[in-house]
Amino acid sequence: MGDLNSSVDFYQKNQRREQNHAGGFGCTLQELRSLMELRGSEAIQKIQDSYGDVNGLCRRLKTSPTEGLSENIADFEKRRQIYGVNFIPPKKPKTFLQLVWEALQDVTLIILEIAAIVSLGLSFYAPPGEQSDNCGNVSGGGHDEGEAEAGWIEGAAILLSVICVVLVTAFNDWSKEKQFRGLQSRIEQEQRFSVIRNGQVVQIPVAELIVGDIAQIKYGDLLPADGVLIQGNDLKIDESSLTGESDHVRKSVEKDPMLLSGTHVMEGSGRMVVTAVGVNSQTGIIFTLLGAGGEEEEKKDKKAKKQDGAVAMEMQPLKSAEGGEMEEREKKKASVPKKEKSVLQGKLTKLAVQIGKAGLVMSAITVIILVLYFVIQTFVVDGKVWLTECTPVYVQYFVKFFIIGVTVLVVAVPEGLPLAVTISLAYSVKKMMKDNNLVRHLDACETMGNATAICSDKTGTLTTNRMTVVQSNIGDIHNKDKPDPSSINHKILDLLVNAIAINCAYTTKILPPEKEGALPQQVGNKTECALLGFVLDMQRDYQLVRDQIPEETLYKVYTFNSVRKSMSTIIRLPNGGFRLYSKGASEIVLKKCSNILNSAGDLRAFRARDREEMVKKVIEPMACDGLRTICIAYRDFPGVPEPEWENENEIVCDLTCIGVVGIEDPVRPEVPEAIRKCQRAGITVRMVTGDNINTARAIAAKCGIIQPGEDFLCLEGKEFNRRIRNEKGEIEQERLDKIWPKLRVLARSSPTDKHTLVKGIIDSTIGEQRQVVAVTGDGTNDGPALKKADVGFAMGLAGTDVAKEASDIILTDDNFSSIVKAVMWGRNVYDSISKFLQFQLTVNVVAVIVAFTGACITQDSPLKAVQMLWVNLIMDTFASLALATEPPTESLLLRKPYGRNKPLISRTMMKNILGHAVYQLIIIFTLLFAGEIFFDIDSGRNAPLHAPPSEHYTIIFNTFVMMQLFNEINARKIHGERNVFDGIFSNPIFCSIVLGTFGVQILIVQFGGKPFSCAPLNAQQWLWCLFVGVGELVWGQVIAAVPTSQLKCLKEAGHGPGKDEITDEELAEDEEEIDHAERELRRGQILWFRGLNRIQTQMEVVSTFKRSGSFQGAVRRRSSVLSQLHDVTNISTPTHVILSAANATSSAGNPGSESIP
Repeated sequence: MGDLNSSVDFYQKNQRREQNHAGGFGCTLQELRSLMELRGSEAIQKIQDSYGDVNGLCRRLKTSPTEGLSENIADFEKRRQIYGVNFIPPKKPKTFLQLVWEALQDVTLIILEIAAIVSLGLSFYAPPGEQSDNCGNVSGGGHDEGEAEAGWIEGAAILLSVICVVLVTAFNDWSKEKQFRGLQSRIEQEQRFSVIRNGQVVQIPVAELIVGDIAQIKYGDLLPADGVLIQGNDLKIDESSLTGESDHVRKSVEKDPMLLSGTHVMEGSGRMVVTAVGVNSQTGIIFTLLGAGGEEEEKKDKKAKKQDGAVAMEMQPLKSAEGGEMEEREKKKASVPKKEKSVLQGKLTKLAVQIGKAGLVMSAITVIILVLYFVIQTFVVDGKVWLTECTPVYVQYFVKFFIIGVTVLVVAVPEGLPLAVTISLAYSVKKMMKDNNLVRHLDACETMGNATAICSDKTGTLTTNRMTVVQSNIGDIHNKDKPDPSSINHKILDLLVNAIAINCAYTTKILPPEKEGALPQQVGNKTECALLGFVLDMQRDYQLVRDQIPEETLYKVYTFNSVRKSMSTIIRLPNGGFRLYSKGASEIVLKKCSNILNSAGDLRAFRARDREEMVKKVIEPMACDGLRTICIAYRDFPGVPEPEWENENEIVCDLTCIGVVGIEDPVRPEVPEAIRKCQRAGITVRMVTGDNINTARAIAAKCGIIQPGEDFLCLEGKEFNRRIRNEKGEIEQERLDKIWPKLRVLARSSPTDKHTLVKGIIDSTIGEQRQVVAVTGDGTNDGPALKKADVGFAMGLAGTDVAKEASDIILTDDNFSSIVKAVMWGRNVYDSISKFLQFQLTVNVVAVIVAFTGACITQDSPLKAVQMLWVNLIMDTFASLALATEPPTESLLLRKPYGRNKPLISRTMMKNILGHAVYQLIIIFTLLFAGEIFFDIDSGRNAPLHAPPSEHYTIIFNTFVMMQLFNEINARKIHGERNVFDGIFSNPIFCSIVLGTFGVQILIVQFGGKPFSCAPLNAQQWLWCLFVGVGELVWGQVIAAVPTSQLKCLKEAGHGPGKDEITDEELAEDEEEIDHAERELRRGQILWFRGLNRIQTQMEVVSTFKRSGSFQGAVRRRSSVLSQLHDVTNISTPTHVILSAANATSSAGNPGSESIP
């Protein structure tokens, strides 16, 4: 811990001098910082010694525990000056020059640079024996007056094009980083937090929190600052992000009131006074150490520098729930090795390696053949002797051969692939924002295109989450619509109003509508809003009850969670006794009732027989109408002796039922159509809900998830567990495999059931394809399932911070139909990359064969190095831009998902690639060996070393480029469609790139001269080049007419990773879920390892984000440090950010929101 303290000292020296005096407040910054470092009884002792109690602390901070701060701009400013702002400055972005330096590290470019420099050096060196005839005709004709000087041009031109490529790459990286930061800041601005100011609860952006604010906290929140608890109900916090302890910590004013930023509220609610913000909060202090440590790291570790630390992954942890708490997600990144490398990345990496190897072999063979041919021709056939004065001339030839070899390699390696992937993903992500999908992890976008199953919540996703009570059963009277208040016994009505007003979270309210004619605003838990709305319908005011019994006076609250599926509140009665109010899922609360109120308001016994009758006659009919049923009950206790409140089972039993209400949550109008689209696209939609099975089945039928006459299963959580577990209670995959294919509705499910189902579907091996599962969730309890899924969707409006934290995509409108758009974009990314591959591989095949055979037959590549680089630029950078930005169409949803094992390059694509390659090769070789006759020009073959550019070779180069341009239009279709122009004008980027490339090509040919090895062409030659280019489109139709099924000989390429490649990671994941080694580590060590881990992760994340290239090496480097934490088993897709597995294990008891309060 020594390092920790020294770094803290280092930071404190840099603090503002103002912290020495309290600036009119009763606490200095230093006091508050040291207070927040204490825990438990130490902290309570310190508060008592220094301030008397929490209220004393509030007085010192000039704030009121109930009214909060008063709106006073000057006071706010002063607080910010003295105590700091709630913002952690991000890491500095890389400068453009750093990005240029990184782009220069590319191996191929380094080889080219070396070749260019050697070539330059030799061109300036005039060998002494140059005029001697002894060197043979090797340099024949190459040294006319003025031509010798032109020797430097080729080297310079290569350098120039290298600079072009580097600048383009660096600019791409820079703009990507900018985009990513923009996305990040958008996420940040969206997160708001509830504080009390002037006695009113207001939502303010997290960055505006100041010391002295009274913040309201509730389950699912991610705490944005440090604070001391003033009042709490059953509060449990997950502090694993700071301590590594996965057990939830119970917080209370008496035992442990210290709340820390970056921790998650897992149960309960309360209020806290903010005592430290930004860099002074506990998370901020760790960050500052990391910032200081990070720079030393970089100095020490040159390797780490290559891993880009670009994006502000040293993000404001306090500012953002969804994206800002980056540091926390980063360090937890590894704890569950979620998602092996994304499907597309796996296939691409494999393909790129295969192509690269082939290119290397070809270029090596090219160089060897050229050198051998030259040596044999010169020293054997012509019988020359190697003279020392001739050495530079010969060396110059060898350099030329080397450059040709490198050129072949450059063209063969598809370095445009990562660029195409990134552009396509970045473009999609930007457009998906408009479709209400906020993508937090880039490759989730592409994975979504492969989804085969969606497990969706019901409430808020399939339904509108605007709940209203439509039926009720009060005092033995069943009302099919809103009852008349006068028809209900006033004693029952008073009990009902009090039970609802007091036993709903005080943060839940119904506010007047924003616009005239609109519906009243529902704030807080929607089920509770429905109950409060019911009170208003009864012409009563719940606020009056709350004013009489303020939240502080509540004696005890058993908050709602997914295990209880109910909420209970205890108040002290004026006579000294106690009353408990309870509400929750009707079948659960009714089991605890032993009495019920009759129509006169008197008690009558409620036995098991009565309960069964009530379930049959009241609850099941309501559920079959798609209603959620809630039972409201109460119980009185004597004041003496005081009951044992901690014994919940003894307290919440023997209740008296006041009534049962049926709450309707209408299906969103656009959902049935969206689900139909999913089913047509080969995606199975399953509903997983905490609701009653009848309600769930009714809603599933309305949505179209289940169709009459279909063979499907609707199960309850208990039955599901009974069927999948063996006698020992262990889950068996074979049993699960019998159930999940037919399962459509899982009702009354716990968070563990949801996780079990998702894991079971993902691990299943019964189909020929591994299932790709998407999951939606909004509650804290959905975290484990969201993490386990291939793509986790969190709700932007109703979702808790914990759910957003665990997700990959946030649905900003909470709407199921947005998921369908995500599928469309995901498939589009996949198709865009296939289009790009189809185009690029055609160019690759042709360019490599031309360069290779041309070099072997004529000792010179028909396409010069600089021309090759231009072709490379067209087909890599520009084509990736043009083809990767094609907008998606509805037709993408008419096919089944590709699946993990389907190759990237299908048979049809292979047919297109080879078909077009044959056409282009025939044309180019015809021009190469017979072009001079056809055009009646001088032959360009066997030209001496520094000969001027020939028209012959210029025509070959020009034709080649024209054919690529027209083939780019063919490449827009990959499934063998006839109309390649379909929808071309809906993509202005494509049109402008094709026209722009054409324009630049004219300039290069007409005015490129020596650097581009081009001689100007006349109109007739140009027309012929164009004619041959347009022939590509005609030839494309010919290829399309050949049925692919006849071409059995064609191989596919770019398969997904094999099964054996996955198992290690899957095993690692299972181990990780059980392993708690992390707990045994001391806190100091954990912080230190997490620090190192985070810095390195951050560097890697972005580096991968940019290159999608090989990061396995980086992972191996890191794992040595992290193996001690058992925090990293394998990082598969570094753009994924994951919550700690520690949560997954303990999350069974987490509170939920899908279930019923």
